[in-house]
Amino acid sequence: QVHVAESGGGLVQPGDSLRLSCTASGVIFENYIMGWYRQAPGKQRDLVATITRLTGHTNYADSVKGRFTISGDNAKNTVYLQMNSLKLEDTAVYYCSYNPATQDGTSWPPDFGSWGQGTQVTVSS
Repeated sequence: QVHVAESGGGLVQPGDSLRLSCTASGVIFENYIMGWYRQAPGKQRDLVATITRLTGHTNYADSVKGRFTISGDNAKNTVYLQMNSLKLEDTAVYYCSYNPATQDGTSWPPDFGSWGQGTQVTVSS
């Protein structure tokens, strides 16, 4: 069982920056994909960004490319999401995910993964 814990949400103004952190603990596989998803009120949970531990491969939603950067500290099983130039539409609950992956970076089925509790990010003027 893997426990995922997020931190770093808050209330900011448009154009501001914020950094989210997420740490996975427990039985951690050698390779995994960790990342961030977000869910605004009344909407589905959507991908924001992911990173693969062994390769450092990253994946971003088009809406955040050029503004958000995901990075990882493998020794700490921690990933970070640096969010710059925040917009009103970035307001959502941000969830961290952990999913084991094969050596070549193929994610295991979602049932083997874990989610954090979520952290609120509110962008408001």
